[in-house]
Amino acid sequence: MGFAVLLAFYVIYLAASQITATRIVIFDLGFHKFIAPAAVFLYPFVAQAIDMINEVYGRKKAHLAIGIAFTTQILLVIFILLVKKLINAPFFPYEEAWQDIFSLGIRVTVASWVSFLICQNVDAYIFSYLKKRFEKRVLLRSISSDIVDLTLDSFIFITLAFYGRMPIIPLLIGQLISKNLIGIIDTPWFLWYKKIIE
Repeated sequence: MGFAVLLAFYVIYLAASQITATRIVIFDLGFHKFIAPAAVFLYPFVAQAIDMINEVYGRKKAHLAIGIAFTTQILLVIFILLVKKLINAPFFPYEEAWQDIFSLGIRVTVASWVSFLICQNVDAYIFSYLKKRFEKRVLLRSISSDIVDLTLDSFIFITLAFYGRMPIIPLLIGQLISKNLIGIIDTPWFLWYKKIIE
């Protein structure tokens, strides 16, 4: 898979994460139930995709991918804002719900932008640094950079997206645990990709 394919996955994971982040769900891990945005299932793959780009193409291409993905997210918000301004059909019964969801969606997206730009760049730097120091320790650099990325992202995103609208402490705890757990579980995908390209 080339850079364009990895970039496409990176962008779609990010866009899907932003759209699904407006839905708050319960994650039942068997021993405890956590509340978090539904995007916690998808966002760890964003971290894995940037690690793959960084692993194969280096930090400069990783930063290029971050810039391209960010640009696509700006377009997503512009498209949502344009559609919000259209006059709804009189028989469309869900207009109020749609407006409410996508009004929150803009706030979620802006929160995501801030956390995305900070955390993905931090991830790229940490991954690159660990790659230079521990060239053979693929698992170490992937998991370490992702845990920092996903944890920092949780604090920034939850606070900016939901403060004053929803209880942020349960959301933060739920997102921290769920997102990092999924981030560790999805690591074999990174290892599988690394094996394919060798």
